[in-house]
Amino acid sequence: MIRISANLFLFEDTCHVYVIKNGNTAVLIDFGAGDVLQSLPLIGVEKVTDILMTHHHRDQAQGLHDAVKAGIRIWVPHNEQDLFQNMNEHWGAREIDNNYNMRQDRFSLLHSVPISGTLKDYSTHIADGLELHIVPTPGHTVGSITIMAAIDGKMAAFTGDLIYAPGKIWSLSATQWTYNGGEGIARSVLSLLDLKEKNPDVLLPSHGQIMDHPIEAIDLLVERLAVLMKHRKQNPRLFELRERPYEAITPHLLKNRTSMANGYVLLSESGNALLIDYGYDFLGGFTTGSDRASRRPWLYTLSKLKEQYGVKKIDVVLPTHFHDDHVAGINLLREVEGTELWCPQNFSDVLENPKKYDLPCLWYDPIKVDRQLPMGQKVKWEEYEITVYEQGGHTLYAAALQFEVDGARVLAIGDQHQGEDEYNYVYGNKFRIGDYIASAELYKTLQPDFLLSGHWDPIFVTPEYLERIEEKGKVLEQLHKDLLPLENVDFGADGFGAVIQPYQTKVKAGESYSVHVQIKNPFNWPKAVLARIIVPEGWKVDNAFYEVALDPKESGQFTALISVPQNVKVYRERIAVDLTVGEIHFGQHAEALVSVHA
Repeated sequence: MIRISANLFLFEDTCHVYVIKNGNTAVLIDFGAGDVLQSLPLIGVEKVTDILMTHHHRDQAQGLHDAVKAGIRIWVPHNEQDLFQNMNEHWGAREIDNNYNMRQDRFSLLHSVPISGTLKDYSTHIADGLELHIVPTPGHTVGSITIMAAIDGKMAAFTGDLIYAPGKIWSLSATQWTYNGGEGIARSVLSLLDLKEKNPDVLLPSHGQIMDHPIEAIDLLVERLAVLMKHRKQNPRLFELRERPYEAITPHLLKNRTSMANGYVLLSESGNALLIDYGYDFLGGFTTGSDRASRRPWLYTLSKLKEQYGVKKIDVVLPTHFHDDHVAGINLLREVEGTELWCPQNFSDVLENPKKYDLPCLWYDPIKVDRQLPMGQKVKWEEYEITVYEQGGHTLYAAALQFEVDGARVLAIGDQHQGEDEYNYVYGNKFRIGDYIASAELYKTLQPDFLLSGHWDPIFVTPEYLERIEEKGKVLEQLHKDLLPLENVDFGADGFGAVIQPYQTKVKAGESYSVHVQIKNPFNWPKAVLARIIVPEGWKVDNAFYEVALDPKESGQFTALISVPQNVKVYRERIAVDLTVGEIHFGQHAEALVSVHA
């Protein structure tokens, strides 16, 4: 046990464990193998109230089961919560064979530990009377945090494995998040520069030496990492983009040059800003995997937006569709900036109830909608009038956003097209074969000057362009008609005649829950449709059989109550709907998942 200052101690274990003392109680930063508990009486500590983890790696966390036995509260980075409390699921799902995922998420706990809660980015956490500020610092892992606190008259930054010593990093292999990638290097640089601006007095790493001259230590490491990026030919514009992340399309319409999906900013004369889409700000490279711990939204460029364009408030965010790269940062915007979410009516429920839907690219948490915008009606924000229009194609749950700025008629279309006019449809997004004809007709009606695209440069609209995309839409529709047997059996482009909602459910053993089922008659003549709910042996269903007469192409719906037996514990058990239409048995056309816990 090494004394750093009057109330701050370092215990050397599988990682550095920092002890922040408050009389006879203490808070720990990271935990290592847990041997620190035996040494605490030496410094007069009788009880540890809380442990705050900087990241999930085993050398930081392997002893946490002893902390649980001792009744200590455990707090973990919000993005890495599943790598503490859901380890059976993680180890069961992680790619091993033919593995191209280089993230060190297997350097994780072997078994789950219960946590008291999560440490959300930019939040202030109170533990044992101490204010601890949570700073997102991805680099060593995607979800790593730095914890800052004023201790004994100094601002201490507990940096995890972001920095080892002046100019040194604990692990370069940890920064390789994809096969042959270097995403964590760029993120480390961004994190270090952000931390430098917060002007800590001392850096306290998980491995390495305590640094009393943080600026010099950080500058040397950034300099060396920049040379490595240059030699690897990665992120050549990183420093330029950090300095000027936004570019003007018109004087009051900006584009975020750093985000994965293009984010746009509408500036008002009052100094308020409306954001169009807000997913992953300042990406610095993407990562392999789609688990929560592989995705990290943050608010990195907002300080530059405020500084360089005089923005006083991030007032509203308005998404074009529900995909994570367009909405991942919205909860952070609300929590940190007080931003309201205005959402087109046709996908508000997807954001608020993501587990209900079987759709790709859903965000992990519900996103609360403050105001639903009806289709085709003008809404007023500051001096602007914005109209949202239904826009199927890339996804059924999307909208085109129309407004006028600086004399230009603008239409934000999200991911409807790749580049200027290439199709960008996904069957799992509920694509319908006539969607691209409908969107072309919408664009012809609205006559925008240019289109704002989700991943490509703005498209300047000409009559020839409008004719071209309409013709391509007609070709796409006809190809589907030629290729699919729609004249005989029309289940739509996705090919299924039943849907179960919610798609994912969590219940306790012995409880009951309801599912809502939609079924379809795919024929051009009336038919009797029979749906049968399939559940595991021993489970019970009220309304397990449902029969209804449906007109041609008509849909019907019903609700069933499913009862789970006692003493069942299972992750993602499957239920299904077996579909018969007339004389034809189509089989189990829809499934849903239920996790049962004690």
